[in-house]
Amino acid sequence: MSPRTVPWFLSLNGPDNVGKTTHLARIADHRPGLQLLGSIHQHDPEPWNEAAQGDYATWWFEKVSTRELTGMMLASHVMRAAARRQGSVGLLDRGLPMLLAAAAATSAIKDNLTSEQALAGVEALAAESALAAEPEAAILLLPARDGARSYAITSVREGRVWTGVYIRYQYILHEVLSLQAAQGTYAAVIDCEGRGVDEVHVRVLTHAARILPSLFLRTGADS
Repeated sequence: MSPRTVPWFLSLNGPDNVGKTTHLARIADHRPGLQLLGSIHQHDPEPWNEAAQGDYATWWFEKVSTRELTGMMLASHVMRAAARRQGSVGLLDRGLPMLLAAAAATSAIKDNLTSEQALAGVEALAAESALAAEPEAAILLLPARDGARSYAITSVREGRVWTGVYIRYQYILHEVLSLQAAQGTYAAVIDCEGRGVDEVHVRVLTHAARILPSLFLRTGADS
């Protein structure tokens, strides 16, 4: 990203239970130039509620095609982006890179592909859709650099046992996110292992201040 380019969106990305929603809520406080937009499901609930009526896992990992799932995510992302107030920076809970990562991890499972193949396929679908992606600065939060450690940390935080295909999905998702990070997709990657919430938050603010200095004048552990 050019230092002269001010993004319209700032997103926090990462696997389940890494703290995306918590940190977004905290950085939105006391900053009128930021608009908390949340997740795609909040802005386009109908198709996602319909999908969740039955066995959601079966629908997600078996029934819906990769093309359809990616298309749903992109359409919902467009609706969310349209809710941004002019002149504000929208805060996204899972930005466009994370949506593509989730679609790719799902595709790797259902289409029997490697993580690299699945990510390339989903990126091709996004390009084919002619989505005019708005300027977004994406920050990636990783529970740990190692996939097994990442899964161990986030599964404990879930409060219930993950079973079946969802376990494999979490491992593959970590692989896809790591691939994206290596490709330079994210403006910053934060390794959260061994760090408390406040310490991670300071790091989030530090990177946000670099990206949006006019809105983040302080980098301390504020509320």
